[in-house]
Amino acid sequence: MKVKKFLYTTTFINLSSFILTILVFLFINFCYSNSDKLLKKSSLKAGFIVNEVVTSNITNDLNSNIQETHKNENYNWYIEIPAISLKAEIAEGTTKEVMDNYVGHFEETEKWIGNVGLAAHNRGYKNNYFSDLKKLKEGDIINYYYNNTIRKYVVEKQIIIKDTDWTYLENTQENKLTLITCVENEPSYRRCVQAIEDKNI
Repeated sequence: MKVKKFLYTTTFINLSSFILTILVFLFINFCYSNSDKLLKKSSLKAGFIVNEVVTSNITNDLNSNIQETHKNENYNWYIEIPAISLKAEIAEGTTKEVMDNYVGHFEETEKWIGNVGLAAHNRGYKNNYFSDLKKLKEGDIINYYYNNTIRKYVVEKQIIIKDTDWTYLENTQENKLTLITCVENEPSYRRCVQAIEDKNI
């Protein structure tokens, strides 16, 4: 009887150990599976947050650059002539490429003190900023903006000059603004509008 009891006990212990091993295995497998899912979920969430932050930073940088460019283009260097409803940005040089998009600045002339020389197309191009230059009269006001500073000029003369006459672009003691454009059907001549600074405006 004692031997049978011992065998029964041994079998019982073995069976219990086997069941317990299976349960432990299932429990570990369950925990590992769930922790893996949790890890993936948190990683995805973290990745999303990081991506969101990076995207947000890139967007902010782009917006900042766009605003800065916009600010520079609109307030740094441009000309405004209310009498002919003109407001145009100025760029260095008087090549066709420059004047297709801007009012060009004669590089040999001053930008602030003295005689500032500007040129632009008046017809037949992408932008014809000086198309109504011929409508200006003595006394009309021209606003010139450079480096966020404004200088106001009053038109004192409008004349037709030879295309070889550069005397009106020579530097002057007074602050002047000289605008040059072509004359319709007269390739050998240029229209020249000259204005002088008026500090009383």
